[in-house]
Amino acid sequence: MTPEPRHVPSADGVEVAVHDFGGSGPPLLIVHATGFCGWAYHRVAAELVDRAHVLAPDLRGHGDSRTPPDADLSWWRMADDVLAVVDAVAGGGPVLAVGHSMGGCAVLLAELVRPGSIAAAWLFEPIVMTEPPPPGTPNHMADAARRRREFFESREAVYERYRRRPPFSVCDPEALRDYVDHAFADTPDGRVVLKCRGETEARVFEGARVGVEFADRLGEIDIPVTVVASGDGENPARIAPAVAAALPRARLVRMDDLTHFGPFQDPARIAAAIAADLGLDRPAGGSGGAAGGGATGHG
Repeated sequence: MTPEPRHVPSADGVEVAVHDFGGSGPPLLIVHATGFCGWAYHRVAAELVDRAHVLAPDLRGHGDSRTPPDADLSWWRMADDVLAVVDAVAGGGPVLAVGHSMGGCAVLLAELVRPGSIAAAWLFEPIVMTEPPPPGTPNHMADAARRRREFFESREAVYERYRRRPPFSVCDPEALRDYVDHAFADTPDGRVVLKCRGETEARVFEGARVGVEFADRLGEIDIPVTVVASGDGENPARIAPAVAAALPRARLVRMDDLTHFGPFQDPARIAAAIAADLGLDRPAGGSGGAAGGGATGHG
């Protein structure tokens, strides 16, 4: 059975779900991308529990978080959720942090809002809007989210559909299983439904436009940051170098054979890069991560 997450209070009456994968060492947060959840990164976490105490939150509107209908879903509030978790698991920090896409932006925003919360960060294609779109520009990601199919006959039906179609077709099969198993909820009629519903995901994408005031303040974030860019040529990959250049203590790493879904394509490689770049040396004498997989029996 999957352990129940801990819920911690955040702004707007939100209760953030925190999945504790166990492990020994410094606290390490893995913060998910839009539409995903902490459990989607279980395969990455499993490779790190012999080096760190790995925790993965479900930010507002996602996974097992408890989110009032009128909660603010802007990315500034995602930063509030990150800080709530830092307070709950590390007494205010600092913690090590991994962020993917929106999660990367949320990590940077959290450190900007409250310096000293994050000790160092490893960010896979963090989304930071370097300039506001012209008025009236459509938000294609939000539009696509509103059209997304939410209900399926079963998790197996979801898995079979996703594994054959981009962008999920590039994912490691076990990582895809983790996402499907934990990003969907059972319904009373025996079907499954996305926990992050299409309208919620659309509102989160619309909340991405935090404005150039944040991009202009990246120079205030004085922590070591690794920014990773994939080679798929999409907007996140094109944004990553500019983010790295604007951060005073950042280095850019390219993984040209991966896509924006890199953490799900090759979890072991991603985990090894995280460990190396965040200085997480493997303890001598074995893995030592029995707690790490708070859910090793989950299939």
